Amino acid sequence: MRGPMRMPGHWFDELAAGGGSVAAVGFLMKGERARRLVLLRELLGRLEERPALLGPADLDVIWRTVERAEARKPGCVEELLLSPQVGSWLAHTLRRLHGTSVGPPLWVDAGHLAGVAVVAALRAGTAAELVVPAREGAVALPTLGLARLPGIPLLGFQPVHARLREGELLLLPTGRGTGATALTLRPLTAPQSALWWPTHRLPVRPGGPEVALDDIDPYRDLDRPIPPRRLTPRELGTWQSLFTEAVALLGPASGPGPRSRGTGPGTLRPEAIGRIVPWPGRLRHGPVAGLSASTADAFGSMVVARPPDGAALAETMVHEFQHSKLGALLHLFAMLDDDREEEHYAPWRPDPRHLPGLLHGAYAFVGVAGFWRDRIGDRAADPLDLAPFRFALRRIQTRTVLRTLATRAALTGPGRRLVAGLTRTVDGWLREPVDGRAVARAREAAAGHRVEWRLRNLRCADEERAGLAAALRTGAPPPPVRQPLFVPAPERAHWQDVRGALYLRPDITQDGVPDVTVADRAPGLASVAVRDVAPAAVARGVGPGAAPPVRADVLLVRGGRGGTGGVPGALVRGAGGPASAGGLAAGAHRAPPRPPAAPRPPGAVRRRCRGGGAGAVGARRPPAGCPATARLTSAGPPVRRVRGPLGEAFTREAHHSA
Repeated sequence: MRGPMRMPGHWFDELAAGGGSVAAVGFLMKGERARRLVLLRELLGRLEERPALLGPADLDVIWRTVERAEARKPGCVEELLLSPQVGSWLAHTLRRLHGTSVGPPLWVDAGHLAGVAVVAALRAGTAAELVVPAREGAVALPTLGLARLPGIPLLGFQPVHARLREGELLLLPTGRGTGATALTLRPLTAPQSALWWPTHRLPVRPGGPEVALDDIDPYRDLDRPIPPRRLTPRELGTWQSLFTEAVALLGPASGPGPRSRGTGPGTLRPEAIGRIVPWPGRLRHGPVAGLSASTADAFGSMVVARPPDGAALAETMVHEFQHSKLGALLHLFAMLDDDREEEHYAPWRPDPRHLPGLLHGAYAFVGVAGFWRDRIGDRAADPLDLAPFRFALRRIQTRTVLRTLATRAALTGPGRRLVAGLTRTVDGWLREPVDGRAVARAREAAAGHRVEWRLRNLRCADEERAGLAAALRTGAPPPPVRQPLFVPAPERAHWQDVRGALYLRPDITQDGVPDVTVADRAPGLASVAVRDVAPAAVARGVGPGAAPPVRADVLLVRGGRGGTGGVPGALVRGAGGPASAGGLAAGAHRAPPRPPAAPRPPGAVRRRCRGGGAGAVGARRPPAGCPATARLTSAGPPVRRVRGPLGEAFTREAHHSA
């Protein structure tokens, strides 16, 4: 019997710094193997107790098939067990049994174990006869592909007989009069056809390891099963080209900038990726450009919206593999209390986050920062010379979140060691010289996002709002600033950091942009496309459906003051909202502030001054320069919510970490 797993301290420290050697990542895989075996034992135990969960399938037959395959070809079952396809299915099925997830009839989810056994037998070349579930007449073979019964398509879910002999698979529909007929094929070698959709493979190098490009496995999404969505030949070719470019960029960098060791933060061996899943479907708030996601159930797997270029894919692969590493670490070590109160600022999201989410974000963006740090000066990887800005921005933002974790999270011993390791990495980066213009723009972008986040997610109490209105009406000193309250989640509007995306547009940040003649909108720039900026957008998820930029934002990003002292025009007129105030805060980082002449309050407070109702003041605050809003852009004591503390990141500006 094996003893407890013990990770050598130097491997933990490698991972805590944001990187990780082959040996350290290999240890994480050993941990995942142990976890999968525990989950499999749990599933088998439940199926033994309730055989009816498998429907027409027989657990004894399934498990004997697995044992024979492993005996014939040792290691084939373990390799299959560690695949992302099996990891996602196993976790989902156990959630179904615990009543915390939904899906097809339970026998379909549980009976997928027979499909796993079929694949094991095919790889080992052993004989077997099993009953497997079919979905709409298609049988999923995890890691191999999707077999579709010929004839009239079946509807719903059906049991199908599977017979295997020396690598040949015969599938027989069980129902009579369905119109579907038998199918015979050799899944290990059969080419693609209308009846057989093999899993796409992306070669890391000719004749070397491959990464699955999975558009068919029912469990390829984050939890719930989804139908197949086969890529067209053109889409497949695009993914293959993007992956080839990404692999080349993830090799040794050629520029003169600082370089991480081959195992440092931001580095990645592409063969460590197990699977890439093209993002399925759409989002309620708009397009999916620039989005990616992953789950700790499937180490090395990631769901990715098709990026515009290889650099964007390489960055996303680094980002999501960081999540996989941290997820595996969390399976081995408790890092912090599972506090799910969503009340902390995350610089890469529009909404408040909980502390476990902050830890994941910090770990992922340390990898992203390291990726761009390694590409400073590498014009092949960064032809637009945006790497200095991207690196400067992510190191500022990540350090802010690490401060929140260190001061607000109830960290365990391993958690403190992890946060301390990440902090040492980022603090070292903050001491590295970076182009001054890039650093200034990064500070502006960080401040603008943060202030807009606060205005959209926090609000003052009714009595404070009334006191502000009275002070502005009478000229009396404003009341003391109180602890802000959160805008209730149902009242929050989804927003995208359009201004932040402008910093990634060289045609805007350089001279020569077309003259803008309209006061607020910038003709010719209204279609700032996410396909140009999304992969590294300041806030992930800025899409083509986002609102166009305003003229003042364009001038701000270009470095001008636009005739309004850097203040967005809408705010000067009193009609501005959170986006305008965010631009005001960003502009405050560019030049010493000067007292405004007779500042006009934002529209909602001004309406209250004229005797209007309390109205939708919401998260709106007086402009910078009014004492009542000093905490928007200045350091101060931690802001606290009525129900508990916010993160320190709410009150300390990013430039204090630069």
